[in-house]
Amino acid sequence: MFLSAFYSLAFQIHGLIGPTGVLPADDYLARVARAVPGVARFWYAPTLLWLGASNGALTTLWVMGGVASVLLLVNVWPRASLVVAFLAFLSFIAAAQEFSSYQSDGMLLEAGFLSLFFAPPGRRPGLGPASPPSRASLFLLRWECFRIYFESGVVKLASGDPSWRDMTAMDHYYENGPLPTWLGWYVQHWGHAFHAATALATLVIELGLVWAFFLPRRLRIPCCLMVTALQVGIIATANYAFLNYIVLSLGVLLLDDAFLRDVVRRLRGADAMPPVVTSPETPPPTWKLAAVAVPLIWVFYATCADFLLSGAPEPIAGLAWPAHALGPLRIANRYGLFAVMTPGRYEIEFQGTTDGVTWTAYPFRYKPQSLDVPPGIYAPYQPRFEWNLWFASLGGCRDNRWVQRAESRLLDGDPGVLGLFAKNPFASAPPVAVRTVVSQYWFTDLETKRSTGRWWRRDEIGAYCGAVTRKTRP
Repeated sequence: MFLSAFYSLAFQIHGLIGPTGVLPADDYLARVARAVPGVARFWYAPTLLWLGASNGALTTLWVMGGVASVLLLVNVWPRASLVVAFLAFLSFIAAAQEFSSYQSDGMLLEAGFLSLFFAPPGRRPGLGPASPPSRASLFLLRWECFRIYFESGVVKLASGDPSWRDMTAMDHYYENGPLPTWLGWYVQHWGHAFHAATALATLVIELGLVWAFFLPRRLRIPCCLMVTALQVGIIATANYAFLNYIVLSLGVLLLDDAFLRDVVRRLRGADAMPPVVTSPETPPPTWKLAAVAVPLIWVFYATCADFLLSGAPEPIAGLAWPAHALGPLRIANRYGLFAVMTPGRYEIEFQGTTDGVTWTAYPFRYKPQSLDVPPGIYAPYQPRFEWNLWFASLGGCRDNRWVQRAESRLLDGDPGVLGLFAKNPFASAPPVAVRTVVSQYWFTDLETKRSTGRWWRRDEIGAYCGAVTRKTRP
């Protein structure tokens, strides 16, 4: 998951937060330094980019994280690799502003932090009884997985969205989500009965079934298989970056060695697996126990307090201070996915002109745009710029000033920002103005798809942020 995050940053980080990007990290950190006195600013924005936020520094950041991810993947210094990957990703998240407001980022940071205590020590550690994982970290990783499901179920009912109560929440889910897939296009046409069943199943799983995470293995293992099927279905029909892959990976921890050995034995034969030889564990020194217990207890308390004390009156709400203290690190998060379903799909398009009359669209890499291009499957890759445009389309320009900044950067022909698009339609001559317009999109029906080859239909609504010229740029 870390590797997928850093791989996607390699193509985006300069355009997102580079010195001439949409939201430069150096400008943001300068504002933080003015607003937060002394060393407190380093906790408010815990990032290595305080040392410098040039394009070279940003490249170093994602390369450092990518190398650490590869080392972690091949089991070389797993704990040290986790530290480096965690710090590199946190450094981006802490300075990325609107481009780091996703729950998936918190999921990855929380799982990465807890895995520091779960991973075995050493340069090339072996597996098995010689290096058992920490039981406390195993519990907290399962606890994170449980909270992702359960809190998502709670917010669906607490939000008051009637679509979750009348089982219509999934009727247009596939076409209105941030970045659908072509498989989602087909599933969208399966009819209300199927969508009502999946809405009900989602609530049953999130609010009821996931309690089996903490029950004996005869209940926990079937639960793992069911939530795995749910995540595979979501991954196939929607692109939520690495979010569902994290949840899918955490679900593996519901299994145990006995189950996996039995699977391998059935596949390879009864004699394929040697017997397990266990030896009594040597108790670790007291200082090591404390070094593990203090942060893990803090995280556990913070996650409980943040959820249970939300909205509580003072002074009871003050008991949640451990959660607030950990806030900048994003390792004790509150989750809640799809509390309110989006009623329509709106797409913001950037357009430029060289004569003030003819407007040409900047083509996106992943977002729906051309009506005859099928929605792709590319998760866990995360196109943060395009993802943010989906959220921006649900509000107005005044609430998303970064869209105007992107217009201005396109007017300058900034290579980093242009790299966020599929190509530069003004390679021969720069535009004299750039504007954004918003349109509503729908999936076509099966008959239209067969006759025209179009996956989408759309109606242009009008201007989003309006036109920006060199004289009127923000």
